[in-house]
Amino acid sequence: MANVRKTTLAAAAAAVSGALLLSSCSTSDAGSADAAAADGKTQLTVSLFGTFGMEEAGLFDEYEQLNPDVTIRYESTQGEDEYWPALQTKLASGNGVADIQGIEVGRIADVVANQPDRWADLSGTPAGDQVADFPEWKSAAATTEDGKVLGMGTDIGPMGLCYRSDLLQQAGLPTDPAELSARLTSWDDYVALGREFKAAAPAGTAWMDSAGGFYNAIISTEEEIYYDEAGELVWDSNPAVRDAFDTAAAAAQEGLTAKLEQFTDPAWDTGFGSGSFATIACPAWMVGYIKGKAGDAGSGKWNVTSLPGGAGGNWGGAYLAIPESSDNKEQAAELVAWLTAPEQQAKVFETGGNFPSNTGAFELVSGTTDEYFQNAPIGQIFADAAEAAPTQILGEEDAVVKSALVQALLSVEVNGVSPADAWESAAAELENQIS
Repeated sequence: MANVRKTTLAAAAAAVSGALLLSSCSTSDAGSADAAAADGKTQLTVSLFGTFGMEEAGLFDEYEQLNPDVTIRYESTQGEDEYWPALQTKLASGNGVADIQGIEVGRIADVVANQPDRWADLSGTPAGDQVADFPEWKSAAATTEDGKVLGMGTDIGPMGLCYRSDLLQQAGLPTDPAELSARLTSWDDYVALGREFKAAAPAGTAWMDSAGGFYNAIISTEEEIYYDEAGELVWDSNPAVRDAFDTAAAAAQEGLTAKLEQFTDPAWDTGFGSGSFATIACPAWMVGYIKGKAGDAGSGKWNVTSLPGGAGGNWGGAYLAIPESSDNKEQAAELVAWLTAPEQQAKVFETGGNFPSNTGAFELVSGTTDEYFQNAPIGQIFADAAEAAPTQILGEEDAVVKSALVQALLSVEVNGVSPADAWESAAAELENQIS
């Protein structure tokens, strides 16, 4: 039986209302290094994926200043789908792993169930001292049945809808966040407004970036997705999954998507600035991603509002973990503890939008606005999204299933495969991948 963890952003929201993917020495290889650098300092290596926001917030520079006996080497792989298999190879060989590795929330159940011996137990370290400062579900998802804590939470992924107000204006649609939200009481409304946009859109601009991204947004609002509470795979029998898939596929067939693959297609990155799509479902961490890809020219063009109907969802979130093979576990745990403390998580949110998982940071970010996004009250928007989010069940193969379905939707967009055939192709692939 598959191991599952039940998680809830509602728990995080309760703390919100109650209290209210890196270094200056960036490198292409952050693999294992000697415990002491040539200058006598301890050298810690950090390997992450995507945009964690730590480098952007200057945290690694700050830590080196506070700890002059430490230097940090860092690398980041943009696509988690590339990062994870490479990490598995390194863990199996015992070579090339960093002192600190990032783990995406969709992988944490697999780590806890199948890889506990490859990761250091943080419970007796400085990082473990603040386990109680996180929502119970966030820590529980990274804790084995015998009490080993294998990761410390960096962020959670409450969802909003980011949009290019200039493009909506050109198409004659509302641009004020409240007015736009009033038009979007459901996902059906979102698709219908997309049809209006398409009829009057600027040339070369689609309503949304991708069918896969749309699918992920819809499914992120569900409690039961790929596994049920008994730990059984139910992705192929869960009507919520099939409905989300068919809705996204239909949007692709109507020409409402820009046919881009998120995180791996260079055209997706440039699309944030070029205007190839007008809207994108955005978890909090994507705020920083948009800034990085759209650049200064995008400031004042982007805005953010709530998901249709004020729905709450969770997409993403991650952990910092220390491989058992690290020669610097104690120093690495001190860095992990500092990076995941409230003050540092608040700085990351204010700089890049990654919403804190440490409950002590919730009140610190509640009043945050973002000038780049037309002074949108992102602290409140994403706090409200966290409050509205459902309980979610995580399973070992969540990431595998999601990837297969997203790729199937890409085949609908790019190659004209029928939704039914794309679904069957994904099912066949997953039957071979998941025992």
